[in-house]
Amino acid sequence: TKHVIKNIEWTTAKNFTVETGREQIEELISTWDIHESWLHHSEFLREEELKDRKQYHYRACWGIPTRRKPIPRATASVYFVIVISKLKPDTAPVEVFYRLESSTLIRRPKQCQFREKWLKDIIENKIACLDRL
Repeated sequence: TKHVIKNIEWTTAKNFTVETGREQIEELISTWDIHESWLHHSEFLREEELKDRKQYHYRACWGIPTRRKPIPRATASVYFVIVISKLKPDTAPVEVFYRLESSTLIRRPKQCQFREKWLKDIIENKIACLDRL
């Protein structure tokens, strides 16, 4: 069976604000099939002005707190970039990309469905590394 990729309708360049960007990232995250034990917070990191576009950088930091360990031993971050083209009309939607902290592979929400396993792998690798130290 074909897996349906969930996405959201992104705001236009003219309606974009830093806070709208964060809210839309939260909206995208809400479409991901992730167990409720995972908690995250998202934050705006910086704005980057380039010749043909503006880029807005965000981070969502994930962990699984428990009663015995309310502060997780390790966390996993997902980095988002919202791009506003200076070449396209301001009525065009923003472009969105994300990558995992352990990877240089850049993904687009409309082309790739997020997998909970990616977060688990990052955390398991960090804990294994900590255990070796």
